[in-house]
Amino acid sequence: MRLVIARCSVDYIGRLTAHLPMATRLLLVKADGSVSIHADDRAYKPLNWMTPPCTLRDELADGSGTWTVTNKAGEQLIITIEAVEHDHSHELGVDPGLQKDGVEAELQRLLALHVETFGAGWSLVRREYPTAIGPVDLLCRDASGTTVAVEIKRRGEIDGVEQLTRYLELLNRDPLLAPVKGVFAAQEIKPQARVLATDRGIECVTVDYAVLKGTDDPSARLF
Repeated sequence: MRLVIARCSVDYIGRLTAHLPMATRLLLVKADGSVSIHADDRAYKPLNWMTPPCTLRDELADGSGTWTVTNKAGEQLIITIEAVEHDHSHELGVDPGLQKDGVEAELQRLLALHVETFGAGWSLVRREYPTAIGPVDLLCRDASGTTVAVEIKRRGEIDGVEQLTRYLELLNRDPLLAPVKGVFAAQEIKPQARVLATDRGIECVTVDYAVLKGTDDPSARLF
């Protein structure tokens, strides 16, 4: 990635024309070939940009000159540079990408580790317990030894209750497991889903991801 802070003006020539008058700006050139022009506001949004694939013709000499950026459609950004204040390139390497926190798989893993969240004396039978229509997130036993199927969602909606209902119907056909109760667990449960679950004898449990992960202590809260 190349970062250039320069006093420059910018002209876009393509489906329309646009002009940025002379001012100090950040010019950002990425390894993918994209070029964007930023001011010290607008958060992450550039003032103007050119997405790859494009070519950059650098005609700077003694800190002034022009950059001409051309894409495959022939559109151009012509950056007229009056003075360069900073010019630095750095190899960032391959980015591993965004890893989302609090997704259902992570909630499932944490609840399997902390199955006592559902009640004292609970034990885990298996994660991803297989059925003919797909795996149940957690199969557990409560303190009395009753089998419990737990369906885990980030946001609990009616579809999740319907899914758990189908699992319970199948699991209760197995004499080694029956009777099987259901627990619908989510960070947030919609009122309609809660009503439907209650009507079908399914318990709803709202889980706190931060507490499960150990990044929040409820005893330290003021309210």
